[in-house]
Amino acid sequence: MGDLWLFLLLPLSLAAFHGVKGCLECDPRFIKDIKSLLAKLVPSEVPGQTQLLRRQIKEMTDLSFKVSHGNKMLRLLAVQRVVYLRTWLKNELYKMSNKTWKGVFILQGKLLDVRQNLESKLKEVLKHFSKAACSEDCVLNEGPVLDCWNCHRITTHCFKGEYCGEEDSRKHENREIGLFLILITEAVILGSALLLLYVCVTHQRKMKATRKSLENYLEKKLEELMGETDKKNKQDFGIRE
Repeated sequence: MGDLWLFLLLPLSLAAFHGVKGCLECDPRFIKDIKSLLAKLVPSEVPGQTQLLRRQIKEMTDLSFKVSHGNKMLRLLAVQRVVYLRTWLKNELYKMSNKTWKGVFILQGKLLDVRQNLESKLKEVLKHFSKAACSEDCVLNEGPVLDCWNCHRITTHCFKGEYCGEEDSRKHENREIGLFLILITEAVILGSALLLLYVCVTHQRKMKATRKSLENYLEKKLEELMGETDKKNKQDFGIRE
């Protein structure tokens, strides 16, 4: 029983572990209600009850975080749609709590089905709202809009730019400038490499030509010296006779 109280008194802001939240966790009552309903699903005498409940609530909140942050176009949702999703989930868990306990594995399977249905519904309403709010003929009037990334309420109903997956023009311009500078740098490096290669090849050819000229000069000088030596020897030999 002490473990159960410890579980129920855990901090409610589990999503703060991520630094940011998902659509459902923006309402502090969401985690509190889910914890309370999940606690009713597992009898207190079940071994590892606290760990089981803690894992299930984490998977519920992680699901909302994953969907909301998987695409920046899925960060906006009308507050009334968030309330609808919370109510649907609470009703599903409430119906499960009224059924006979059939074991941990059966419970985990049913909770998996609930999470999959919740994920599907959350993606559907987020995509539908984004499509309507980002359309050119947007005429939405569903009350306040929730930015699921920071839990801020927005009074605007129609959006464009980053909220709709469109890049900011300044960011796009900076990216083009960056790419241009990269291309210039690569061109300079390639040009320098080619120039160095040309200098090396030219120098090598000049060195070969110089070496060849030197060899020819030395051969010529050697022949001249040999000729003079032979001539001198012949002269010396004639004097002796």
